[in-house]
Amino acid sequence: MFIDSGHKLSASLKAPQLYELVAERLKNLILDGTYPPGTRLPAERQLASSLGVGRAAVREAMAELVNQGVIQTKRNSGSYVLQEAMEVIRQTKAVVSPDTSPLSTLAARLAIEPLIAQFAAAIGKRDAELERLLDLMESVSNLADPRQRHEWNEHDRQFHERIALMTANPVMIGIANVIATAVDEPLWRQLRDTGIHDPARARLYVYEHRLIYEAIATGNQEAAGFYVRQHLERVQKDMLTFG
Repeated sequence: MFIDSGHKLSASLKAPQLYELVAERLKNLILDGTYPPGTRLPAERQLASSLGVGRAAVREAMAELVNQGVIQTKRNSGSYVLQEAMEVIRQTKAVVSPDTSPLSTLAARLAIEPLIAQFAAAIGKRDAELERLLDLMESVSNLADPRQRHEWNEHDRQFHERIALMTANPVMIGIANVIATAVDEPLWRQLRDTGIHDPARARLYVYEHRLIYEAIATGNQEAAGFYVRQHLERVQKDMLTFG
């Protein structure tokens, strides 16, 4: 199946602003425990570097999170995650129950993500950020270390979200954000961290990610959809085996 990326139509739609995407990323990092309530957030420059965006986008995102009641900025001290941030974020997302079965989430991903990859391949271009994420995933050396395992999982999630961003389709991007929320829920995280990321399996996953990326970069829509589906079916099998 070949898909028109819909540039003419999408041009008339309001795509998310970069700062909005940064704000969503920070919310996800709060939800997954990277920045729990009471935590002081890294400085603007550090956040910009770790998220791969400009400082202006981070500044606007922080202002948005202040307005939403997620963080508080103190003069000469920094920005802090408020105690009520988790509840505020869950209310604004309110799309995925914390008790959602990981296999239900994966079934939805199998239905949706191959199509997102095909949309991205319809544009067909190389992407420095996807290449950076692949290199970072390969550089993780000790998945027995919880910190490194968390980094690997974060790069993995960002990879799939970035594919949606490449579509320039606000609906696809919104769906990807919902999926990102789902894979941060407790049941998914527990299953993800109980054995499916041994070194050999992680190397295989990175290889599959590279196949997905090359198909997208070269505009091969059929291959992009196929490789995403193949990868997710393998993840599903591994979850059933090791979960």
